[in-house]
Amino acid sequence: MVAIRTESDGGEDAESKGNILLFKTDNFTEYEEVGLLKLGKDYIEEAFCIYNIESETISVIWRQAEGIFMSEIKDLEELVLTKKPVKCTNMPDVSIYMNKAFDVSGIEGAVIQNVIEISGEKAEELHRRLLTPVNTGIEFPERIMADSPQTLGTYYAKAHYSDGSIAEKRIDWDLSNVNFHQKGTYSIIGKVHRDHFEFPIAVNRADPCIGRWRGKYYFIATNDADNNHTLFIREADTIPELINAKEHLILDSKTYRGIGGLLWAPEFHEIEGRLYIFHAATSGEFYYEESHVMELREGGNPICREDWSAPKRIVKNDGSNICEAGKEITLDMTCFKWQGEYYAVWSQRRFLPEDLGAWLYIAKLDPINPWRLLTEPVVLSKPEYGWANNHTFVDEGPFALPREDRLYLTFSSAAVDATYVVGLLEIRKGKDLLDRNNWRKNNYPILTSRSVKGEFGTGHNAYVVDEYGTVWSAYHARPGVDGARCSGIRRVHFNVYGEPILDMTEELDLNEEFSTVKTELEIITN
Repeated sequence: MVAIRTESDGGEDAESKGNILLFKTDNFTEYEEVGLLKLGKDYIEEAFCIYNIESETISVIWRQAEGIFMSEIKDLEELVLTKKPVKCTNMPDVSIYMNKAFDVSGIEGAVIQNVIEISGEKAEELHRRLLTPVNTGIEFPERIMADSPQTLGTYYAKAHYSDGSIAEKRIDWDLSNVNFHQKGTYSIIGKVHRDHFEFPIAVNRADPCIGRWRGKYYFIATNDADNNHTLFIREADTIPELINAKEHLILDSKTYRGIGGLLWAPEFHEIEGRLYIFHAATSGEFYYEESHVMELREGGNPICREDWSAPKRIVKNDGSNICEAGKEITLDMTCFKWQGEYYAVWSQRRFLPEDLGAWLYIAKLDPINPWRLLTEPVVLSKPEYGWANNHTFVDEGPFALPREDRLYLTFSSAAVDATYVVGLLEIRKGKDLLDRNNWRKNNYPILTSRSVKGEFGTGHNAYVVDEYGTVWSAYHARPGVDGARCSGIRRVHFNVYGEPILDMTEELDLNEEFSTVKTELEIITN
């Protein structure tokens, strides 16, 4: 695959002037950058490639200010033209592909440049991997037995999706004519349960996190309404009830010495039976922003600010600072347990003497004193791709999503504007998390401003598993390109490959056509 590298706004990239960028792929979902191939001195306006089966060479055709040229490369790794460029009359004609089979009218900015033939099997796989699954049906037994409404509630419907994946759904039954104290069979009708969350669920609230603690749910977020000087908590018995729950102040920028403004990205984490809030704060200026942790006292109430300890700055194992205040900042620290050990992942950015951008770091965390790292920080991810470099070069907002055989880690990249996106890291069970080479990083983001209509700059999400086993993602987005950061929530679907899908809207999650369920209920009594 060949491409012309540009700046984030589509403008000319001076560093790659006269070059095209080469990639290779085995599966059309993961691409490996080979590097820049020098073609000439002028900016490349258009590029095209053809693989020659007989000679096992690649013909490269390109347009620049002086005209159209053609040459060849033999070895991708060497990145050297093997023939002197010759002038051509025209670029290859792609108009023959402009038919219904290659209709790109629904893709903003898409232009057909080349077409490669793939098998129908590969095409189906790409549909499963790259398109958001859609509900295609609901499956429920024709006959069930129960002795109480509680037993009936243990039966779940299976929702089927276009990629072959399945999700279990609760049913809200109409039991007005059912007598559980008398044996018999009843025809009953129910509706597939669907919690409705209108975006936004909280205005001027960014970096949201929902925690589950001792039978209740708690919501916390960065408070953009007062320029990040306070943190509030909401408490409710269910996730939907959090939307209108009362807010309780638990931290401000005036109470503690060394804790000033820019209270950012608070997260709930349970560690060895204790509840903590990880967050960032500064002693004054932006360049002193550092990761901190607060601990809920034994038997304390999460909505009572007096029950939380003063924030402690997170340090290395020897008690030294993670980075040099005033030159570097740390923020967005998260933690998780995986295969019996606790880990912390955070974003760290060095500004002086040179701005290196924000990188993700990982280290083991002391579960007894979770303000202390157990191992030296290791770089986990850098903003390597164009989508991570829009208006600034940032990887931040990590949050772990453990599954049975693998661990996912989502993170956010680019500036916190309409270009903000969510990326994905993955590691298999049994691998060393502190070895960066063991992680697989998606070439492309999994949530962007193009994912859900009306939501711009989606990012900095966190996960919670409810009492039914459903995984939810709390995230922030803007209701308009220049709108305020607001919180939203959406069910996390897992595709047929087990990968998280963050852009499945309620309409895609459940087709109204399949929302009604019927069955024969046989009442059994003891």
